[in-house]
This record gives sequence, structure tokens and C-alpha cells, in this order.
Amino acid sequence: MKKITAAITGVGAYLPEYILDNFELSKMVDTSDEWIMTRVGIKTRRILKGEGLGTSYMTEKAVNDLLEKTNTDPLDIDMIICATVTPDMFFPSTANLTAAKCGLKNAFGFDILAACSGFIFALVTAAQYIETGRNKKVIVVGGDKMSSIIDPTDRATLPLFGDGAAAVLLEPNTEGYGLIDSITRSDGNGGKHLYMKAGGSAYPATEETVRNRWHYAHQDGQSVFKAAVTNMSDVTVEIMRRNNLMAKDIRYLVPHQANLRIIDAVAKRIGLPREKCMLIIEKYGNTTAATIPLCLWDYESRLAKGDNLILASFGGGFTWGSIYLKWAYDGGDFSK
Repeated sequence: MKKITAAITGVGAYLPEYILDNFELSKMVDTSDEWIMTRVGIKTRRILKGEGLGTSYMTEKAVNDLLEKTNTDPLDIDMIICATVTPDMFFPSTANLTAAKCGLKNAFGFDILAACSGFIFALVTAAQYIETGRNKKVIVVGGDKMSSIIDPTDRATLPLFGDGAAAVLLEPNTEGYGLIDSITRSDGNGGKHLYMKAGGSAYPATEETVRNRWHYAHQDGQSVFKAAVTNMSDVTVEIMRRNNLMAKDIRYLVPHQANLRIIDAVAKRIGLPREKCMLIIEKYGNTTAATIPLCLWDYESRLAKGDNLILASFGGGFTWGSIYLKWAYDGGDFSK
């Protein structure tokens, strides 16, 4: 019997209409287009506007886009995993809300919270259900409304993040395509460098937590930068080495879109030119768990069956990981 692998057979996405560019952002905090572009490489980011609209609003649209593109009956979906750090609420999960909104009546679901590595962690988890034969059609969606947890007065974090969602469909494959290998890591000692202090059981919402702005994300940029470069590079090198892959064998590096300098450093470590890196950071910023699936969606038309992709990410927690994925279909010409 041939080995079953979990292959991506389609990608869908949603991006909010509102575009926040660096010029407008410079009116909100003391920064400039030149400062942002030089240090992180972001020109614009999408922001979800509207009362009561949370992450599930975006994940619903991304999943519906996926179902339509792949001509998939919602009732055929066995499971949905949502990677997010900005759930609509602690419970019910955003995965369950999304399933209900999209008519996935036969699917069970849950959320994975691993910050910017959430999509990789969710993809590895979902693949187990496919590889064991338990499920046939699984959706993994990454979505975050980062604008809901970023301090609008903090020049260190406000320029970095945007909102968005993207989803992939996983199905069994016996031809050698799909998720071939993965490495996932975490280290809670890094939590002090990237975290949101209040809103959980340790510091529930009070007048004090709101006054102290503890419900916003806090980041020690220099510490996160160093850890991201080191750990993303290490797992990328390791996964290439143990699968006997050279730079010439890789079609694209699919890196988390946090900082262009981090991406360049990782690419340099493995000997890849920038043109072999998926780059969407300039127009969408850091959408946390959505960045990697948004890359796949944005570059889908450029991908061909059999392309070797290396996914790599690093996020708060600290969390990080890498996936060796062999693309399972020709992308075609899809309008973005």
C-alpha cells in the first residue's frame, strides 16, 4: 500500500478593503514611510473596519472562497482547524464559528494558538488526520485581526501588523505530493519578549489593566529579531539537510512575513536569492497566522505540480517551525 500524504489541493483568502498606508500611519504615530520601509519593508496593510466584526468574519470569507474555487461541498469537510491569536472570543472557538457560518455541518473544529507559527502548527496537526486515514477533507485556516490588539499610539508595533485570513484544503495523496516533512519547536522562555499581558486568567480585564494598556501586544523588537533569524534559519537548514535538498532544488521559500530583513537573513543562510522567496510583506504587513497561507494564495498562479516549497515561521511564545511541502497541482491563472 502506498504511503498517504496530506496534500494542499486549493487555497482561498480574504483581505479587508481598507488600506492603511505609511503616509496615513505617520499621522497617527511618529514615523515615516522611509523609516518603515528601511527597517521592515512594509508599505501598506489591510485593516478590518466595522462594529462587531472579528476574525471569524474574515475566516468565513476565506473558507467560502476556498470552497467555491475547489468546488467542494461544505458537507464533505471532516474537520477545520483555525490558527489565530485574535479569536472572536475565548469560546466558542473561531473554528467552530467559522464552520457554522460556512455550513460545515459534518466537521468538528478547534483553534490553535501559536502566534505567527500558528498556521505551520495547524498544518502539521491536520496532516496527521489525513495520513492516518481518519479524515479525507480538512480545512486549515489562518486568520488574525491584529488591529484589535495593537496599541494605536505605539510606534514600535503599529506599523508592523495588518488583518487578513487565508485557508487551504488538505486531501489524501499517494503520488508523493503534499507535506513530506516538518519540524516544530517552542520555548516559553521567550514569552517575555513578545506577549499580551492581560485578558487571560492571570490578569482578567479590570480598570487597571485597561489603564495600563495591558490588552495590547508588547514586543521587544531586538530580542525577537535575533531569535527569529537564528531559529527560522536553523530549522530551515535542518529540514533541507535531512531531505537532501539543495538551494537549486527549492522553487520557493515561504517565510513568515514579519520583517524583510529577517527573510533576507534566512534566505542568505540557505543560499536562496530573493526572487526565490515569496514576498507579500510590502502590501499586507504581518498578518500573523495568515501570512504563510496568504503567500500561497498570492503566488498560486506561479506554482506547478511537483514544486518544492519550504515553509518557515517564527512567533511569540516563542514558537517556530519549518515544513517541506511538495506542491500538488498547477496553480493556473487566478485573479487576485
